[in-house]
Amino acid sequence: MATGAVVTALAMPAVAADRGHDHGHDRGPSKSAIELGRIQYDSPGREDNSNRSRNAEWVDIKNTSRKPVKLNGWTLTDKAGHRYTFRHFTLAGRSTVRVHTGIGHDTRTDVFQDRRNYVWDNKDKAILKDRRGHVVDSKSWNRR
Repeated sequence: MATGAVVTALAMPAVAADRGHDHGHDRGPSKSAIELGRIQYDSPGREDNSNRSRNAEWVDIKNTSRKPVKLNGWTLTDKAGHRYTFRHFTLAGRSTVRVHTGIGHDTRTDVFQDRRNYVWDNKDKAILKDRRGHVVDSKSWNRR
């Protein structure tokens, strides 16, 4: 990583956020109440591959409806094919779950991929699919 990129990453954490213009955001053909929210694709600070640093890499998944939605079998993948599959998980209405890269204990608001390496790159794409494999939402970014 170039020195300039490190300074930029420290001064402004790399987050792909929904700011109303949906740049790089593709909702797919379905009109699901489930969508991708903020994405912290570059762990703030020094990347030392510690579990703490890996868990600072995350993707938010939001339920915009009032009804709970079962995410059993839904997947979150990147362009390289790293895949996280939701097991027995229900996302409450009007709530968000944060999917962390590292190891941890799942709760109603945070789940963990239990990986020992980073997943998200500075130029990548997060793809959320339902249990049938249909793309529900995706977001891409390209930061150097």
